[in-house]
Amino acid sequence: MGWFKRMKEGITTSTKDKKEIREGLWYKCPNCDEVIDTDEFKKSLFVCQGCNYHERIGSHEYFDILFDDKKCTEFNKNISSGDPLDFTDTKKYTDRVKATQEKSGLKDAVRTAYGKVDGKMMVIASMDFAFIGGSMGSVVGEKIARAIDMAIKKKCPFMMISKSGGARMMEAGLSLMQMAKTSAKLTLLSRAGLPYVSFLTDPTTGGVTASFAMLGDINIAEPNALIAFAGPRVVKETIGKDLPEGFQRSEFVLKHGFLDFIVERKNLKTKVSQFIRMINN
Repeated sequence: MGWFKRMKEGITTSTKDKKEIREGLWYKCPNCDEVIDTDEFKKSLFVCQGCNYHERIGSHEYFDILFDDKKCTEFNKNISSGDPLDFTDTKKYTDRVKATQEKSGLKDAVRTAYGKVDGKMMVIASMDFAFIGGSMGSVVGEKIARAIDMAIKKKCPFMMISKSGGARMMEAGLSLMQMAKTSAKLTLLSRAGLPYVSFLTDPTTGGVTASFAMLGDINIAEPNALIAFAGPRVVKETIGKDLPEGFQRSEFVLKHGFLDFIVERKNLKTKVSQFIRMINN
């Protein structure tokens, strides 16, 4: 019988071939729980290949999807909110804006740019939910108004990508005035004979839905996007009844005549281009 003597404590194994697991390497779909490689998820435009769940994305990603070669010229990018009402809730409004700017890298809740989309010039304004819930304050209204002016100047179509929780309560009546302001500017765009594409994403609610988001020559949306004025919880509490399945989601809104069609993110550029070419012909 042989005898063995332990030379070292514990057992060691080589780990040089073990794949390193880094934070952010995987994405777990909140809808179907499928785990996806983050790089593959980005290549699929942040859409789950298992259940077609469209993850929320921001203006940077939409600009990359739509503009040819991901090239565009951003304008009015340094406009920032003031605090005319000296508003304070859990913190001062000025402090909230500054903190959000530092965290998000954005100046406010919308970015505007122009460039070629399938070879045709277009002005696009895209909202960012990361900036105070994509809320519409005076800066958002002003930048959209100026973007419409740019489209008129360049004699090209205007596209609005909405993603918002509604009007910004910290600016009270000033935020509500943006509904009329942007709607009036869209009237000028229409008089100039230029098309307006409204693209509604998750979520599009409140004063944004009640103004420019629903005024497109064509209104389109991503799958399963929440599109509403008041949210489903508020509606349910108000009417005291259970709501239909899928209430206020894109498919429900389409069925009831408030949308022209639903488009998956991978087809967005093609569909917008087809519409513009059809109008121009």
